Amino acid sequence: MKYLVLLADGVADYPVPELNGKTPLQVAVKSNIDKLAALSEVGLVRTVPAGLPPGSDVANLAVMGYDPEKYYTGRSPLEAVSIGVELGPNDVAFRCNLVTLGNDETYEKQMMIDYSSDEITTEEAAAIIATVAEHFNTETIKFYAGTSYRHLMVWKNGFLDLKLTPPHDISDRPITDFLPQGPGAETLIKMMKESQQLLKDHPVNQKRISRGLRPATSVWFWGQGKKPQIDSFQQKYRINGAVISAVDLLKGLGICSGLRVINVPGATGNIHTNFKGKAEATIEAFKSGADFVYLHFEAPDEAGHRGEIDTKIKAIEIIDRDVVAYLLSELPKIDPEFKIMLLPDHPTPLVLKTHVSDPVPFLIYDSTNLQPNKLNGFDESSASSTGLVIEQGYRLMDRFIGGV
Repeated sequence: MKYLVLLADGVADYPVPELNGKTPLQVAVKSNIDKLAALSEVGLVRTVPAGLPPGSDVANLAVMGYDPEKYYTGRSPLEAVSIGVELGPNDVAFRCNLVTLGNDETYEKQMMIDYSSDEITTEEAAAIIATVAEHFNTETIKFYAGTSYRHLMVWKNGFLDLKLTPPHDISDRPITDFLPQGPGAETLIKMMKESQQLLKDHPVNQKRISRGLRPATSVWFWGQGKKPQIDSFQQKYRINGAVISAVDLLKGLGICSGLRVINVPGATGNIHTNFKGKAEATIEAFKSGADFVYLHFEAPDEAGHRGEIDTKIKAIEIIDRDVVAYLLSELPKIDPEFKIMLLPDHPTPLVLKTHVSDPVPFLIYDSTNLQPNKLNGFDESSASSTGLVIEQGYRLMDRFIGGV
């Protein structure tokens, strides 16, 4: 038996007025996913426990079969693992976004224009982070380059008890009430303010402005945490597997759980990612002996954060056409017995431009045990209509692999 999790990050949504009160899942043309749903167990699953933030870290921990209330230690430590940064017992890791703020003379009054600096490229960002590191690195504070706008700061003997806000939660809003608060906040705010002066005339930013792109005008800290201890996926489920994703968070989760991380050329984490290449890498992983693949696509989530309706619909349709169709064609050639679980980790509603903790739709397809139903496609409403709700999200993987 082969097991495939297809994780469409943030694809669940609320009804959109511009779509006549429908969601992107309801509007998108996705015949392959809908055919799967018509032969699958379909329902809702709550991936974010009450009291925890509805981030991709918490939600993907749950989808992978790990209780977030037991294993969650923050987002950034997982990203640190992915980029090869070894954390000591007293190190606190912080996500460091490169963001675009407004140009008000007073830093605190500026607007969060873009949490991703117009999805700055990894190469451009590396040059900017090198400048940031040269200016700020000390014996206790170190900066490390990641992917696109997503980077890392590690603070030796740093503070955990800080109130920090993800920048994608405050798009188009003044940052006044969302600056760091708590012990150590002064240090973070000082670096944020200084970074704006440091980056104002940076050559990378000057070139981006000349091309009509938003510059990276400031660093922004959030997602702090310490090194996690996650049980081995192979020991937990008695199968070996791999993770395929463009983002460091998912790669870090894979590494920490003992799954092999497969890097795909052209995988970007947005709508321009190498969708087909990731699908092909999935089949190659199965051919190479993997029993389980966790295939992650970030594009729907990015579109949700940016409020881009058409882009979110396009992402769903590409996943259906270039990924699901290909996998359904090739998987039976490797093993006629296979299972597919398709779901998002959390909703990223276009009207909010951020994550929420509502239950998400899922389907589980088993080639050896088809479950015909009368659903009209796979979406939030059809999943809700089945009446099946998994309240403890981390138990869904047990249901998928163990059939419990």
